[in-house]
Amino acid sequence: MKIDIDIDEKKKNYTVFINELRSLNFDSKVAIITNPKVSGLHLETLLEKLESKELYIVTVPDGEEHKNLQTINFILDRLYEHQLDRRSTLIAFGGGVVGDMTGFAASIFLRGIDFIQIPTTLLSQVDASVGGKTGVNNRFGKNLIGAFYQPKAVYCETEFLKTLQDREFSAGVAEIVKMAVTFDREFFEWLEKNSLKDEANLQKAIKKCIEIKAKVVSLDEKESGIRAVLNYGHTFAHVIENETNYKRYLHGEAVAIGMVMANTLAISLGLLDENEVKRIKELLESYSLPTSYKIDNITNFYEAFLHDKKSINKKLKFILPKHLGGYEIRDDIKKELILDTLSKVNSEQ
Repeated sequence: MKIDIDIDEKKKNYTVFINELRSLNFDSKVAIITNPKVSGLHLETLLEKLESKELYIVTVPDGEEHKNLQTINFILDRLYEHQLDRRSTLIAFGGGVVGDMTGFAASIFLRGIDFIQIPTTLLSQVDASVGGKTGVNNRFGKNLIGAFYQPKAVYCETEFLKTLQDREFSAGVAEIVKMAVTFDREFFEWLEKNSLKDEANLQKAIKKCIEIKAKVVSLDEKESGIRAVLNYGHTFAHVIENETNYKRYLHGEAVAIGMVMANTLAISLGLLDENEVKRIKELLESYSLPTSYKIDNITNFYEAFLHDKKSINKKLKFILPKHLGGYEIRDDIKKELILDTLSKVNSEQ
C-alpha cells in the first residue's frame, strides 16, 4: 500500500509505504539512528533488508528527556567520525523521538542530507514520521528548536508494532483519536465500534490517519493554516510534558489529557456539547489513556503557553474541536476564560 505526499515544491514529494519494506539498496554510506530498545528487538530484521556501500549504527538513549541538543551533537559527532558526506543517507529507526532527532540532524549535517523514516511505534506511524517536522526540546518547551525537513520516504511496517507495550500502543491511539475528532466524524464513530487491537482494524486506522495527514501536509507544509489543527490537545500537552520533565507521561498520554482540557475550553465556547465530550473521553479511556492532570500552579501553567510555537505577540492560539469532525483555530480567547478552564479541569480531579 502506498500513499503519496505531494508538496508544492516537487523535489520534496515522497511516498509512505505500508507493509512494503522488502529491500533498501544504497550506493553510498548509510547511518541508522536508533535506540537500545528498538535495536534489540528489530535491528537484525532491518539489516537483512538493507545493502549499502558502508553502514554504521548510531545508538542514542531512549526517552523524550534525551531529545535535546546534546544528543544531536552526539549524532553529528558520529557522522563526522564515520566521514559521511552529502551523498549519504540517515535512517530513523525508532519512535517519534528518534525520528524527530534524525530528521533534524539530517537537516543540518553538511547543510542537509537525505533521510528515511522507518517508524516502529504506532504514534510515529500514524503521525510523527509523516510531514517533515523535526526538532528537539529545550528547557522552555517541546520542539522549540527544529526545522521543516521532509524525508525521502517513510516505511510503516505493522510487524514492528507487535512488540509494543500496552502504554506505547495506547499513546499512538491518542493521536488516531485526535485526527478523527477534528477531521472525520465517520472515522470517530468507526473507532467507537471497532477495536484497534484487531490487526485488520489497526491497518485500516493507520492508512486512514496517513491519508488525512498527507492531505493536510500537502495543503500546508509549514503549518501556516490547516496543519495547525493536527496540534489539537498539544498546547496543553506540551506544558504537561515540560512540567513533568518528560518522565511521567508518554507523548500520546499527555496529548490525551490535553484533548480533554481543550474540550473543556471548547464547551465554554459552545463548540462541543457535553455528550460529545463524554464520548471522546470514553474512547480515550477505553485504551487506558490518562484524562486528568493536577496543575500545581495555574498561573505558571498559563505563562508556559506563551512559549508555545503557535503563540505570536503573546496571543495564544488554541486548536479546538467543533463538534465531531470539525475544528476552529482561535487566537482571541480571553485570559480569564483560559484560567477558568484550567481551574475547572483541576476541580474535576
